[in-house]
Amino acid sequence: MTSLKIYSDGGARGNPGPSAYAIVVVDNGSIIHEHSEYLGVNTNNYAEYRGLISAISKALELKATDVEFVMDSELVIKQMRGEYRVKSKNIIKLYQDAKALASLIQNVRYTHVKRENTMISHADSLLNIEMDKHIK
Repeated sequence: MTSLKIYSDGGARGNPGPSAYAIVVVDNGSIIHEHSEYLGVNTNNYAEYRGLISAISKALELKATDVEFVMDSELVIKQMRGEYRVKSKNIIKLYQDAKALASLIQNVRYTHVKRENTMISHADSLLNIEMDKHIK
């Protein structure tokens, strides 16, 4: 497996509030893996970065050499591209972890899309199902 597109989304109900992320891995137009995880009480940006780190980790596990990471978080995408500085003390470590992991992949692209994107909507549904399991 060499080329993948991985969609990730993170969210928090309240900011901070109960949070989760989800990833959807697509190879040649087909979903080959989905994963979601509840994160407890955190910020939306924390959840977005945890989703990206999970996506990068999955790409490494699948030995992908060419990966497009797709998110609806313009902030995270622009920070990963180096267009925005990371100012939040709570996010710097996650950003550094994401950059270090991504450096192990030969060709990486970060793409911002609107939430209406089908796969981002799917990831958003997965993370909301995950949060619903933990919030009574």
